[in-house]
Amino acid sequence: MSRIKSRLFLVFSLVLSGKTFAQCVMCSEVAGKEDKAVGINEGILYLMAAPYLVMAAALVGYLLYRRHKKRKTMEPLG
Repeated sequence: MSRIKSRLFLVFSLVLSGKTFAQCVMCSEVAGKEDKAVGINEGILYLMAAPYLVMAAALVGYLLYRRHKKRKTMEPLG
């Protein structure tokens, strides 16, 4: 049951996070109301995505390693 809840939370947070393109007060003042604010938002998103992509790649690598190791131990001898 907790796996379902955590997955639903993850899905809803990813779906709803697209509408939260807010900036701190200092960034808003520096960027002004021009198109620079869009560039700042995109830059923040790129910087934020990099660590998550690295962690996702590490997790996928670990899961593949564990799956390979499990299959190797299950093979019959002979």
